[in-house]
Amino acid sequence: MKGIQRRNFLKLTALLGLGTTASGAPAMAALAPVPPPRDARAYWVSLLYKMAEPVLLNLSRGTLKQNWEMEYAPSWGKRDKTSAWLEAFGRLAAGIAPWLALPDDDTTEGRLRAKLRPLMMQSLQNGVDPDNPDYFNWSKGGQPLVDAAFLAHGFLRAPKALWEPLPAATKQRYVEAFKQFRRLGNFQNNWTLFAGIVETFLLSIGEDHRMDRIDESLQKTESWYKGDSMYGDGAHFHFDYYNAFVIQPMYVDILKVLATNDASRKKAYDTALARMQRYGVILERMISPEGTYPIVGRSATYRIGSFQPLAQLAVNGELPKELSPAQVRCALTAVMKRQFEHKGTFTKDGWLTLGVIGHQPGVADSYSNSGSMYLASVAWLPLGLPPADPFWAAPDEDWTMKKAWRGDAFPIDHAINF
Repeated sequence: MKGIQRRNFLKLTALLGLGTTASGAPAMAALAPVPPPRDARAYWVSLLYKMAEPVLLNLSRGTLKQNWEMEYAPSWGKRDKTSAWLEAFGRLAAGIAPWLALPDDDTTEGRLRAKLRPLMMQSLQNGVDPDNPDYFNWSKGGQPLVDAAFLAHGFLRAPKALWEPLPAATKQRYVEAFKQFRRLGNFQNNWTLFAGIVETFLLSIGEDHRMDRIDESLQKTESWYKGDSMYGDGAHFHFDYYNAFVIQPMYVDILKVLATNDASRKKAYDTALARMQRYGVILERMISPEGTYPIVGRSATYRIGSFQPLAQLAVNGELPKELSPAQVRCALTAVMKRQFEHKGTFTKDGWLTLGVIGHQPGVADSYSNSGSMYLASVAWLPLGLPPADPFWAAPDEDWTMKKAWRGDAFPIDHAINF
């Protein structure tokens, strides 16, 4: 670690009271209480930077494939391995986009953002440049659709920061890459939303788009609604976190784009948002007093990405009345500390590993690789709020289960019926 990168890390780790390793990376600290609000934001920034910097620095230099020794699940088998780098980048973009959209300032955080933003812009160009060593696989197999969808979600979350500054030639390459996914279809699970959000992004930038694919994604998702905020992943309900990883965030944001210009879509959007708010209440109650949560269902190695709806509601100022921004901040910070301070969560070179807590390759599903792990970044969406926002500035507040299991008063809970 050299130059400004090292100096910025040292400032952040000093602020957090952490030491550094010989390489200059923040040392892993013992589990500690949730820090005060000013430190909480610095803590979140330090983790996001640690996660993002190896990916963006290498991709911007065309050395991502060269320098990242990708790890694949033990049960990977004969699956194609060429999509892993797009998985990491697309998922990281979906989470980091709102933070990169904040204006520059002369704070430590601002300087870190100013460092990562040009790396992101160059990475966006390299990943779609056929002459670059890090050119992504866009057309082999179906997996690239998944991560193109996460990237499209990142574009939708911060178009002025990530999309509009791109060179015209790069934009055209993305349009072409996104349109070729029309070769895939007839999805009977959450993948229908990947097709839908890619087409929604094309719609948002005034490009030719397939409205039938958007409508299909909405109609199928609505038909799979099971009640009390939960959608099936297809016709059947799955007790996992795919309502958080994919279904609710993409469903709501597709409808949000449509409702902006079509009043007839507003009712469907309002209903979907209200359901996600209820789901946010449920997710917040999943977080124990110790910052743990039930590890259930597939893709558990996406770690804190399981709480994307809470993060999305927070960054949009749409948390339900049952949840204060401060309690959500404190709850998510507690989970971050449990997962990202555990030995083995990062490799010695700074890449995320397979696992829920540390390195646990045996927990990884057959389709998971190191790149898949970067869906965790969507928990950092609230960094798109300025430091003065109540999410960051309000005094610490205990979350629901911390109150409940201490014997304090806490709100009763009820299902919704729409």
